[in-house]
Amino acid sequence: MTTNSHINPKARRPVKNVDVNHLFMQLRDGNVSALSQAITLVESHAGGDVAFAKAILQQSLPLSGNSFRLGITGVPGVGKSTFIEALGKHIIAAGKKLAVLAIDPSSNITRGSILGDKTRMEELVKSDRAFIRPSPAGTTLGGVARKTREAIILCEAAGYDFIIVETVGVGQSETAVHSMTDFFLLLKLAGAGDDLQGIKRGIMELADAVVINKADGKNTTAAKHAKREFKNALHLLPPKSHGWETKVHTCSGLNDIGVKEILIEIENYTSYAIANDSFSKKRNAQELYWFHQTVEDTLKTNFYNRPEVIAKLAFLEKEVLSKIKSPFDAARELLGL
Repeated sequence: MTTNSHINPKARRPVKNVDVNHLFMQLRDGNVSALSQAITLVESHAGGDVAFAKAILQQSLPLSGNSFRLGITGVPGVGKSTFIEALGKHIIAAGKKLAVLAIDPSSNITRGSILGDKTRMEELVKSDRAFIRPSPAGTTLGGVARKTREAIILCEAAGYDFIIVETVGVGQSETAVHSMTDFFLLLKLAGAGDDLQGIKRGIMELADAVVINKADGKNTTAAKHAKREFKNALHLLPPKSHGWETKVHTCSGLNDIGVKEILIEIENYTSYAIANDSFSKKRNAQELYWFHQTVEDTLKTNFYNRPEVIAKLAFLEKEVLSKIKSPFDAARELLGL
């Protein structure tokens, strides 16, 4: 299999000794290997790596925030990789530097990526203006959480001004991606049978654009029909707080049909959001969301790691299962210790 430094196949190799200042200077100059190493530090759970990651993030933070962040979701098989490659080539042609943070489903044993989809972006990875980072979802919510948020900061510090975050499109990953991107794009297939399910899960409410992919050949007519159905469904949803009207598009990522028009739609949204100040308001809300989310996650982790909690938890679980105590009384007792 052909490798490419922009895919960084050794991305998760443990890092031992790091000159953070030197690494940051290389990253700031756009060095791909330095960016890969910095993201590896962020993803690592090793104690020493955590300290290095904090230091590199601290230096990178002032250089962050200058990119456009696009979130893309869709069920497996919808053609995300093919679509991203087609869109990415248009982004690069427009003079942008593109980073793709692609979250793969993970092995329950190794926590490593088990799909090779991202290596299929064969044309995109040839460009020195593109960086593709496959990361395993692991046990995080929907495969995206703080690590992806921090990887965005590092990519921005390295000079990438357009960042795509792709989710596997299962579970609650859409909510997580929406909370860290400026524009949320939902990829759909004609006749996939998940139209009502998508609305029920609230994904349609999050979407800033709905795209019916694989609208080519025999699928063209079905895609046009699906477009009408989704347009009707969108009219039933409450308007967005910033007033943007979610539109439905059809495209073929494989044949690059309608893809450029979607990029124009994203550019129109950016101009619209900046003009009415909703762009900066959304960014600020996201920063505060991740601040509070991190506080909550840390409190929960620290609480369950306390020796007295560990000692009492098993006893209370037995009492709940034996119906000696209600779950609510047991919880209050555990919290009160």
